Amino acid sequence: MKIICDPKDYAIEPCVATIGFFDGVHKGHCYLIEQVKAVAASKGLRTAIITFPVHPRKVIDANYQLDLLSTFKEKVELLSNAGVDYCFLLEFTPEISALTARDFMADILKNQFKVESLIIGYDHRFGHNRSEGFNEYCQYGKEIGMDVLHAKGLSIENKKIGSSVIRAALISGNLDQANFYLGYHYYLDGVVEKGFQLGRTIGFPTANIAITSGKIIPADGVYAVRVSVEGKEYIGMLNIGVRPTVHNGTNRTLEVNILHFSDDIYDKNIHLTFIKRMRPEIKFSGIEALKAQLHQDMKDVEKVFESYMPID
Repeated sequence: MKIICDPKDYAIEPCVATIGFFDGVHKGHCYLIEQVKAVAASKGLRTAIITFPVHPRKVIDANYQLDLLSTFKEKVELLSNAGVDYCFLLEFTPEISALTARDFMADILKNQFKVESLIIGYDHRFGHNRSEGFNEYCQYGKEIGMDVLHAKGLSIENKKIGSSVIRAALISGNLDQANFYLGYHYYLDGVVEKGFQLGRTIGFPTANIAITSGKIIPADGVYAVRVSVEGKEYIGMLNIGVRPTVHNGTNRTLEVNILHFSDDIYDKNIHLTFIKRMRPEIKFSGIEALKAQLHQDMKDVEKVFESYMPID
């Protein structure tokens, strides 16, 4: 896949394309991309994805905040596995946001990206104020020599799969559903930092993790996670929350106890893959009750990994 920021630098061949933010590059996105590939194969054209480094709404509204499923780098890596020819990275600017849908199709898609056929996602709109829809896009396509097709959305159990659905699943604690819709296990990257070091005093030393990527932090609770540090993988149990048994604060923390591990990993990069949510965060009657539950959590996490299979 060629990653193209400036189309003037490449000899771009006519292509079938789709456009979107592609946060998380989930099953719904992959279903859309497969439709692009099918149309391109029937027409003998190249395939292309047009996406944005920054969410377009952030350009329009500087105060807009959206916790993401993937960083920009992760998104491009996931898209590179989709088997398309081009990935156009379009910097969404105030000037582009002011274009009508027709001008966007003619000036950007047709003239710059050589789009011959445009596959529109089932819920996607573009153009100034997103005021026009599929029927208008088809009419403009006829005027400028571009086929416009409406993609089918992917539904599972009568629910259309989209990034917002997956975000809601993560926030509500439904990790199994989120992972299933993503088509892979959700993951976070961070840096190990010093914490209160209470865990080591009760036999469960933890690594406190600083997450700075702007990605969604799943719901509070205890998770079975795969932990990667310096190229080596381990089993871990991760707590997300405010530690109500030992702390009265409201600041959320991420602390992972890496099973059968005692190395010093302060300031190291750490990669967490979320396998299963074990339970919600609980306020216990005291430290001894907490310790007893942590022993049980450790056993439960080990059982998860006895039968763990990666999501294909």
